[in-house]
Amino acid sequence: MSVDPAAIQRVRRVLEPLARYHRFSVQGLEHIPATGPALLAVHHTFATYDGFLLAGAIYDGTGRLPAGLGDDRIFDIPWLRDLARSVGIVPASPQAGEEVLAAGDILGVAPGGMWEALRPRDERRRSRWEGRRGFVRLALRMGAPILVAGCPAADSIFTVYPSRLTDRVYRRLHLPVPLVRGLGVSLIPRPVKVTGYVAAPIIPPTYDAAREEEQVDALYTLACERMSELLQRG
Repeated sequence: MSVDPAAIQRVRRVLEPLARYHRFSVQGLEHIPATGPALLAVHHTFATYDGFLLAGAIYDGTGRLPAGLGDDRIFDIPWLRDLARSVGIVPASPQAGEEVLAAGDILGVAPGGMWEALRPRDERRRSRWEGRRGFVRLALRMGAPILVAGCPAADSIFTVYPSRLTDRVYRRLHLPVPLVRGLGVSLIPRPVKVTGYVAAPIIPPTYDAAREEEQVDALYTLACERMSELLQRG
C-alpha cells in the first residue's frame, strides 16, 4: 500500500485533539496479525472520525495502517480525493478490496456505510448491515481473517433524530440529510469517553466454490453476532 507519510502526520495532528477530547483508548490490538492480510469490519457511527481514531491506534500499536474503501463521492472532490489516496483510502469495489488483501495488507471496511451512520437514536449500538455479505465473501475467497471492530460509545457523540425525510433522501439519492445535534443544541461533539475494540479474529474456512453461499451465510451470521456483542461494551 502506497501512502504519503507527510499526509498521515497532517491527519494525525487533526485527530490528536479529538483523541484527548474523548479520552480515547483501544482494546484488542493483540488480535491484529503481525503480518498477512486481514479484513477489518468497522461499525459506522455518525461521528465517523472514531473510525480514524481506531485506525490510528492500530498504526501506533502495530505499525500496520489499514487501507480503507471510501465512498465514491469522496473521489469526486479533487483535494479530498488526493488526501484520501495519500492516507490509504481507495474507491470502494470488490477488485480494490482483493488487491489490498492480495498485497498482504489490512483492509478496513464499514459494511453498513452511510446508511448505518444515519441510524436514529433509538438504534444506537446496533448495526445496519442488512444482508450486506460482500465483505465476508471477499474474506472467504481471499482466505483473510475477519476482525470485527468499533467504538460503541461513539454512538452518543451526536443525537440523530428519526426522520422520514432522511430515510427517503438517502434511499433515493444516497445523500445524507440528517436531523442531528451534539452538545446542547449545537453540532459540537459531546465529550463522551470513547473506547475502540477489536474482537478476536474470525477465521474463514477453506474456500469451497460448491458451498460458497453456505459458507458466506455462516460467516455473515458469526460476524453479525460478534458485532452485536462488541456494541454492548463500554
